[in-house]
Parts: sequence; structure tokens; C-alpha cells
Amino acid sequence: MTLPVSLFVPHGSPTFALQPGAAGAAIVAAARALPVPRAIVIVSAHWDTAIPTVGLAARPETIHDFSGFPEELYALRYPASGCPEAAQEVVAAITAAGLPVQTDAQRGLDHGAWVPLRMMFPDADVPVIPLSIQSRAGTQQAYRLGQALAPLATNGLFVISSGNLTHNLTDYMTASRNGGQTPEYVRRFSAWMAERLAQNDLPALLDYRRQAPDAVQAHPTDEHLLPLYVTMGAAGPNAQAKRFHAGIDHYVISMDAYAFSAAN
Repeated sequence: MTLPVSLFVPHGSPTFALQPGAAGAAIVAAARALPVPRAIVIVSAHWDTAIPTVGLAARPETIHDFSGFPEELYALRYPASGCPEAAQEVVAAITAAGLPVQTDAQRGLDHGAWVPLRMMFPDADVPVIPLSIQSRAGTQQAYRLGQALAPLATNGLFVISSGNLTHNLTDYMTASRNGGQTPEYVRRFSAWMAERLAQNDLPALLDYRRQAPDAVQAHPTDEHLLPLYVTMGAAGPNAQAKRFHAGIDHYVISMDAYAFSAAN
């Protein structure tokens, strides 16, 4: 498999920042294997807008967009710089693809962005450009947004998206009350996704809510899976997917991670 041009990484619970475990080790190893990019385009499930929006901040703040967690989490910072010049290239690429786009001069990095990036690039020496998802627009739009980003690889920009392959917090609460058993659908859904990604079965993947087993239970709402489609699209047509980590945290959150390479 050739060098990846995009990654889909998990961010799990905010406590992933304090207890990275096997998933953390896997994404750290994946980052170390990459050439140092000029800038990272980070697509987080936690920045959701009606129109694709690109962050232009020269110094994006660390956003602690959660509550009720250990105090030490709120002390963590990720002081990466932005890159307004490269961000404008992202804007131009999205415009060239015929998609609407907006900019946000103030947007910082939510925990879906800074938690994995802080592990993968701990020196915060690679500029970061946040890009939003559109949770109500579905998989086709997310894949198309990723396709718009594909030409940026030649300019040294690397796309990383952050979500989770399964994400049902109601089921987490139920499992935590009932002895911590992982529902079978978590493994079943992850296995279906792994098989379809390995086969590059794009029609089935785009139609996952009808075709995948337990899709609606795995994702009552789309937002934590849509970043995967952005990453896939960013690798270009017939992209090759490699799962480089598989695991489950907090009973119901799949921590699977994927690298996407351009077709040979």
C-alpha cells in the first residue's frame, strides 16, 4: 500500500486525551510514518455547520466543548498555529468543486480536533486548518466535500478527519448501568464497514443507513461517521482503505482508524 494521503482517526470520549490506550498508540504510530505536511486540514464531527466552513484563525484556541469531566482535561491546550494562506487554498478548492463555502476567522479546535492531534503531533509544530461537516447533508455531500480537497495533497496539505465508527451515547449509559457489556451490533456494524471499505464498495458505503446492519442504532445521527466520508473522498477515486486499528472504548464506541491511499 502506498503512503496514505488522508486518515480517519477516532476521538472517543474527551478522556481519550488522558487515557490514550491502544487506539492512541496506533494513531501516534500512523502520524510518525508520515512525511511532515505543510499543514493539516482537520475535519471534526464536533464542528457542524449548514455550509462548509474553513477556519482562518492564525492561532486557533483550544476549545473545551464538554462538561463534567476531570479538571485536568480543562488545563490541556494544543497551541498549534493556523495557516490563513493555506486555508484560502482550501476555500478555493471547495469553490472550484462547485460547493458553497464560508470562512470563520475565530474558530478554534474542538476536542474532536485537538485530542487526536495533540497525540499525533505533540510539538504542535504543524499548522492546523479546521473544516466543518454538514450533518444534515448526508454521506454524498461529505464524500463530495472530500473530493474537493483531493487536489490539495499536491500542495502539501494532509487531511485528517475525526469521528467514531459507532457512536450511541444512550447505549453507553445503558451499558454502564448494566455491567458494561458491549452490544453485538457494535462489532457487527464495524465489521460491515471494514468489509465494504476493503472492497471499495462506494455505493453501499454511501447508502449505509439502509444497507448496513444496525446502522441507525450505531449512529442515531450521522455526524460522527461523516468525517470518514470526507477522508475517503480526499484520497481520490478508487482510494485504497487500510484499517490500522480496531477496538472498542466505553462499551459502545468503536475506535477503528483508517488510512486512505490514492489508487495505484
